[in-house]
Amino acid sequence: MDHTPSTVAMNFGPQRTQLHLEVNGQSRPVDVEPRTTLLDVLREQLDLTGAKRACDRGECGACTVLVDDQPMYACHLLALQVRMRKIVTIEGLAEREDFRRLLEAFVTNDAGQCGFCTPGFVVAAYAALRRFPEADAQQLRWELVGHICRCNAYENIVAAVSDAGRRR
Repeated sequence: MDHTPSTVAMNFGPQRTQLHLEVNGQSRPVDVEPRTTLLDVLREQLDLTGAKRACDRGECGACTVLVDDQPMYACHLLALQVRMRKIVTIEGLAEREDFRRLLEAFVTNDAGQCGFCTPGFVVAAYAALRRFPEADAQQLRWELVGHICRCNAYENIVAAVSDAGRRR
């Protein structure tokens, strides 16, 4: 039987494991149990609190981050699953020039009312506009499915994302 590194699956037991995650362009060392979620690592070990813990069941979108440029719920990903992948949080997006138009549109359109859901919506909206720069309101609504705004600012959110798309 061939036991070279390329053919042996990495086994992580019940003990804590040291690994590095690429978060916002930096390799970050973390110490995790196999059951530790990405959301727990971001908030508790890396002090990146933009991704919010709300439902903790992958139903509300408040914890959305980009993993290899795809929006994903951080509460539904184990930290071990995202090693060797590029993770970008709202804090990482804030440093990007093309992100500022989207933030400005959220402010202008009053799309962030209480602000709790805003980071998740903005991360998902950023990914949607990168994938579909000419998206209409219907397409944007589809792209934002799975995100809950308890203030019911959905029309303002879609207006903000549409506005940001037009400004590109």
